[in-house]
Amino acid sequence: MRRLAVTFVLFSLMVISTTSCTGVRQINQLAIVAAVGLDLGEKPGTIRLSAQIIRPADARGQTGAPSGGTGQPIYSVSAEGKTIFEAIRNLGRFTSRRVYWAHNFLIVMHEDYARKGINDMVDFFTRNHELRMSTWVAVTPNRPDEVIATITGLEVVPGEAVDRLFSNNHIVGQAPASNMMNLEETHLNATTQSLLARLQLVPRGISNKKPEEHGSIKQVELAGSAAFHDDKMVGWLTTKETRGVLFFLERLDNGIEVVSCPEGDEKISLEFHNARLKVEPFYRQSKPQFNITLKTDADIVESGCNSTLTGKKHEITQKLEQQLKQRVESAVDKAKQYHTDILKLGEIFHNKYPQEWRTLGPRWDTIFSELEPTIQVKASIKSTVVKVMGTKVK
Repeated sequence: MRRLAVTFVLFSLMVISTTSCTGVRQINQLAIVAAVGLDLGEKPGTIRLSAQIIRPADARGQTGAPSGGTGQPIYSVSAEGKTIFEAIRNLGRFTSRRVYWAHNFLIVMHEDYARKGINDMVDFFTRNHELRMSTWVAVTPNRPDEVIATITGLEVVPGEAVDRLFSNNHIVGQAPASNMMNLEETHLNATTQSLLARLQLVPRGISNKKPEEHGSIKQVELAGSAAFHDDKMVGWLTTKETRGVLFFLERLDNGIEVVSCPEGDEKISLEFHNARLKVEPFYRQSKPQFNITLKTDADIVESGCNSTLTGKKHEITQKLEQQLKQRVESAVDKAKQYHTDILKLGEIFHNKYPQEWRTLGPRWDTIFSELEPTIQVKASIKSTVVKVMGTKVK
C-alpha cells in the first residue's frame, strides 16, 4: 500500500512538471495588436503594414497619465516589407515587444492595395494561428494608419471602437458585417464574390473646448462597401446600394426608410421589420432566370406631414414598396456593372440546377451581367398612428 502511495505521488509530480507554464509569455513582454492597416509601400513591390498596439498601463480610461505611463492608450507604428510577414518582422527593428495578434479587432486595407489584389492578405492571416476568424475586415479610401489611430472619444482604444461599430451595424444596415471568416468563404467560393465594408474618416466630431468649430475632429464612419472580383477590388457601393445587397447576403430584416408625405414635401419615417427576401431560380430556353420577392411589415415611427394620414395607408405603402424596390434594383445593377456576383445568385442557381451549372459555371461572369431578374416588393403598414412619448398622433 505504501509503495502504491509513493508511486501515485511521483506520477502526480510528473504530471505537474509536464503541464507547467514553461511557454507562458508575460503581458508586459507582448505588443498586443488591436488593429492593422495595409497599404502599398513607398518602394515598388513593397507593402506598408501599420499596427495599433495597446498600452496596457495607459488604456484604463483615465484622464491623466498613470504612474510611469504616457497617457496615450495606443502606440501606432508602421514598417514596410516585400511581404506582410517581412513587414511584421521589420517592426522588430524598433518595437521592443513581440507582436501578438490574438486580440486584434480589425484589418483595414487601402483602396489601392485592395485593387491590386488581396491574395497575400487572406493567405497570411488565415494561416496565423493567433488571429481570430471573427476579426473585422474593411477597405478605406483614407490612409489606413490614420484610420486605426483615430480616437473616437467614446472608446479608449480605436480598434475597440470600430469593433463596436461592426457589432451594432445591423441597426443601421448600411454596411456588411465582413470578417475573416466570410471573406475566406467567398474568396474560396467558385460562384460568389467578396463584399467588404467601407471605413472612412469624416469631420463629424465637435471639440468640447471649441464647440463653435463643428466638425473639427475626425471620426471613423462605417458606411458603404467595396465589391471584389476574385481577389481584386473593382469598385465602391453606396449605402443605398449596400442596403440592397444586405437583403441577399445577411437577410436584413429591419431598417428605416424615409418617404415623402402623400401631400407636400414633408417626410415620413417608416421602420420596416420582418423583411423576407426570396430568390427563385429558373432555367428556361437555355438561360437562367430569377424571381426576387421581398416582403416586409412596417410601422410609421415619425410623421412630418401637415395633414392627417387617415385613409392614406395605401399611398404610403406604395411609396415604401417603390423605395425598397429601388434599393434591390440598384444592388443588382451595380453588381452587373462590375461583372461580379456579390449576391450569391450563382450559388442559388447551382444548388437547384447542378447539371446545367457545369455548362454555365465557366461563363457565369458574362451570363450574370446579362441577367434581367424580376423584382417584386410587397409591404404591409400595420397602422398610420404614430406613437410619440406615449401619445397617439394621427
